[in-house]
Amino acid sequence: MKVRFRQILWLLLLVIFSDALSAQNNTNSPYTRYGYGALADPISSNSRAMGGMGIGLRDRLHVNISNPASYTAMDSLTFLFDGGVTLQNTNFSDGTYKLNAKNTSMNYFAMLFRLNKKAAMSLGLTPFSFVGYNLRQTYDDATSADNYSSLNFYGDGGLHQLYGGIAINFIKNLSIGANFSYIWGDITHRAVQAFPRNPSALGVTNVENVDVRSFKFDFGMQYVHRINSRNTLVIGAVYTPKQKLSNDASLTTSLGVSGAYTEVATVTDTIVTCEIPNSYGLGFSYVYDQRWTVGMDVLYQQWSKVKFMNGKDLFCDRMKVSVGAEYMPALYGNNFLKLVKYRAGAYYSLPYYKLDGKRAAREYGVSLGFGLPVPRSNCIINISGQYAHLQGIGASRLDENILQVTVGLTFNETWFFKRRIN
Repeated sequence: MKVRFRQILWLLLLVIFSDALSAQNNTNSPYTRYGYGALADPISSNSRAMGGMGIGLRDRLHVNISNPASYTAMDSLTFLFDGGVTLQNTNFSDGTYKLNAKNTSMNYFAMLFRLNKKAAMSLGLTPFSFVGYNLRQTYDDATSADNYSSLNFYGDGGLHQLYGGIAINFIKNLSIGANFSYIWGDITHRAVQAFPRNPSALGVTNVENVDVRSFKFDFGMQYVHRINSRNTLVIGAVYTPKQKLSNDASLTTSLGVSGAYTEVATVTDTIVTCEIPNSYGLGFSYVYDQRWTVGMDVLYQQWSKVKFMNGKDLFCDRMKVSVGAEYMPALYGNNFLKLVKYRAGAYYSLPYYKLDGKRAAREYGVSLGFGLPVPRSNCIINISGQYAHLQGIGASRLDENILQVTVGLTFNETWFFKRRIN
């Protein structure tokens, strides 16, 4: 019965991820018109319910992809498989018009296992960014048909990263770790200008495409200070160095009449400079009696100092502050509700979007969630809900109200032990 139950859970997990991986449009945000689109922080499903904090979090029952140094927290006899997907509903408003959109996206999936008493390894797949938008602007001068024009913007794509990471207990209570990632994907931005009232006027189409195939590195550290038998403080830090991303790019301009466009200027397979910034993160968690956990993260990324498609000064520096807590009433027992992990958190962020030379938006959110133990197994179902508000800054502001429901599954299997037969 136990084996059959596990098989059902594995099948459910594969179905969920197959559906998520087949989804092509994971966002409808107009802000994804800029740069790499909406950035996806590496956050595990349990951390998402705690406002996204995870840099200082050590949890032996989950894969913490926010800090590679956390891998050594796992039990030496187990194999962990962790993953999650998000269902999202977004309301857009510019003060006059409103629009609603629904999306599904894969958060991540990862596995974690011990190499020896001092080292552990993780492998996984996470998104890096999402692009998806469809915008329309019109200009109307009633005095002349030639002065009526429409400008349409379309975008789709995104980047993904496949990583392999290792962590080592460098000295007592100090772990260091690193992830080596292959990052790939393509992003397309298209702008189409047309003159519907004048059939003889030339329309213009500009298509910008970048196809990324590159590598990146992430580094992490965690120090555990055991105050006494019941109180533990964990301090963590992460760093990602500024890097150029290897890519192929194409820039195409076409002119046409009444939709019959003729290509007039094309540059293909051109290497342009696209970079990711220096990223610094610091966090801590405080654990009481293995049942209470509270923590905080601060993340800072120097996007103002990178190039995208050879352009400079296109972004603002990004900052995010996350706080969260987790409570488990009892460590052992038969009462299901006392074995549930109750989580809550909040965050405040300044995204990297830049419009007309100024910061374009700010963002904040709150979250609640549960870690539900699965009967007759060591598996955990992580469910969380998050409300986020992306507030536009300036006269041409656009606000987004985002409601997300995330479902994650964590498999904790005892693999690495020797059976003894008397």
